This record gives sequence, C-alpha cells and structure tokens, in this order.
Amino acid sequence: MSLFYFIGATAAAALLVYLLVALLKAEQL
Repeated sequence: MSLFYFIGATAAAALLVYLLVALLKAEQL
C-alpha cells in the first residue's frame, strides 16, 4: 500500500542528508 511511498520518502530524505553532509565537508576542505 503506502510501503513503497514510505521507502521512497526515506530514500529521498537520506539522499538529501548525504548531499548536505558532502557539501559541508567540501566547504571545510
């Protein structure tokens, strides 16, 4: 039912957090 939507939302949130962390690390370098 909404399982696929939940998985998609979780994956999208994880990807956004990963990109934010990558940008912060890039700025520190």
